This record gives sequence, C-alpha cells and structure tokens, in this order.
Amino acid sequence: MRLLAALSLPLLLAACGLQPMYGGGGSGAVARGLGAVDVPAIEGRAGWLVRDALRQELGQGADGVGSGAAYRLDVLLDEQLQGLGVLTNETVGRERYILRARYQLIELGTGTILLDATAGSDAGIDVVSSEYATIAAEQTAQENLARELADQIANRLALTLRDR
Repeated sequence: MRLLAALSLPLLLAACGLQPMYGGGGSGAVARGLGAVDVPAIEGRAGWLVRDALRQELGQGADGVGSGAAYRLDVLLDEQLQGLGVLTNETVGRERYILRARYQLIELGTGTILLDATAGSDAGIDVVSSEYATIAAEQTAQENLARELADQIANRLALTLRDR
C-alpha cells in the first residue's frame, strides 16, 4: 500500500499542473533569463544595498551581466523613516522604516516593458537613549529590508520570465 502511494504521488503532482520553477538548474530557461537582467545603479545607500542584493538573487557576480544582457531592470526606491510612539516627554520611542520600490523589466531588443510592479516592506525600530544604537538599528533595518525587497523582486522576475 505504501509503495503504491509513493509511486502515485508524482502522477498526482503532475496532474495538478505543478511545475518546477528552476527546471534544468543553472542552465534552465528561468536561471538563464535571470542571469541576463542588467540592474543599473540605484540612487542612495539603500539603492546600493538593493542592487547588490538583486545581483546575488539573480545569480550574477560582482561585475553584473555586462554585454550579455537581454533585459534591464529599472528600480526607483522610496524610503521613509516615521516616528511612532511619542512618549510623555515628547520624544519618539519607536520608528518605522519603510522601503518601497517601483520597478520595470524592459526587454532590450524591443524596448517592451514586460513587468511594471511594486514591492515593499517595513521594519519597526526601538529608539533607545543611545544615539549610536538607534543609528545602528536603522542601518540594520535598511540592510534587511533591501534583502527582502530584492527577494520579492527576483521572485516576481522569475515568474514573469517563466511565463515567457
């Protein structure tokens, strides 16, 4: 009975339309497509962090794609630091760091916009009496949010390129 169940499981999965995203590994169509995405410089420290994280998510080296690019990813960031939790002495006790991105995937050969979407995330930061600790927490939040944004964008790019 167990053998029958184990043998029928792949057939059931195939019937539901489930397909591997990265079929073929690093030489598959999605992986090759992600590797052919050029990510131009993004303004600011957060932009540098997002671009670096995107290159890692897309499987590119430190030099990026270079001349083999088939696509360009234009990213525009919006970052905000909001003070929350005003204490009785009129100081802020908590902050909210928000990082949002609007991005477009453009096919270089035709100039066609294949994807126009947004991604975003936010983090809460405790404001403590040490200014150094608060600044360090803000920078850590920025780094974590940049990785989160890059992950969201890379997943959406992979879905878009898989459907092509």
